[in-house]
Amino acid sequence: MMQPAALPIFFRVVTERLNDATNEVRRVFHGRGRCYEGLEQITADWLGNGILQIAVFKEAEPEFYAELKVGVTSLCNSEVWPRIGGRTVVLQHRDREGAETEVLVGEMPDQTDVIENGLNYRLDLGRRQNNGLFLDMRLGRQWVKEHAQGKRVLNLFAYTCGFSVAAIEGGAEKVVNLDMAKSSLSRGRENHHLNQHDVSKVSFLGHELFKSWGKVKKFGPYDLVIIDPPSFQKGSFVLTKDYAKILRRLPELVAKGGDVLACVNAPDVKPEFLTDQMAELAPEFAFMSRLENPPEFEDIDTDSALKVMHFKHQG
Repeated sequence: MMQPAALPIFFRVVTERLNDATNEVRRVFHGRGRCYEGLEQITADWLGNGILQIAVFKEAEPEFYAELKVGVTSLCNSEVWPRIGGRTVVLQHRDREGAETEVLVGEMPDQTDVIENGLNYRLDLGRRQNNGLFLDMRLGRQWVKEHAQGKRVLNLFAYTCGFSVAAIEGGAEKVVNLDMAKSSLSRGRENHHLNQHDVSKVSFLGHELFKSWGKVKKFGPYDLVIIDPPSFQKGSFVLTKDYAKILRRLPELVAKGGDVLACVNAPDVKPEFLTDQMAELAPEFAFMSRLENPPEFEDIDTDSALKVMHFKHQG
């Protein structure tokens, strides 16, 4: 249970990290890594442009919200807040209907453009549970940018095409994005335009993967395949059951010497889930390394945190 008495720790950490903030988007408190007792269900993200977004993932007692608002007022009266250009604080209630978002300070825009690793992404505020960019994948996008030169890239479960933006910026020859949510792909196209990318190098396939292997293969073989699925998507994807269907297809999708980034963000699924299944279902792919997670996403158990695993086709 979240403890009002623990909130001074929350505001101490947030203030310290805001003190070092630039205009780049960054997580400034990650309670969900269970490193802060009594604060396991709260996070805070600095979005740049003067916006701090706090999220509570499990409904707390009224006393917790009252103390949180007192702390926000103190933060906004501190010397740090005007120095970083702070102007808006929003509180997202992730456990409430429609992930209700409450404005605590200032005014909330419907959208804001953020910067990560020097690249631009457009986020939605207050309209849906996820705003359009998963910040724990920052180093994964950086890795793709650094390894994309001249490559043909397949981005599965593309969402708003963050990996695609990183790949094109890194000099990819072609990127194919596949996601069944066409609205997310439309936002992905916007993200490319925000970065003045040549979208003739980018394809956006609004299809369910398991019914679209022919379309996916048509653009291959690929030099880099990124697999970043949801843990559960009703009626279309269950990670523990369906990931194997993708791994079996990799030999026909990935060129010899090509790379695969396979990702899992389910706390109860360990890294061995990927390494063991890959060894069984696609033994041509050797495990190379697990990418580091951003240091601001501290976790009491690294096996519960985001897993981004790099494999290489040795065939």
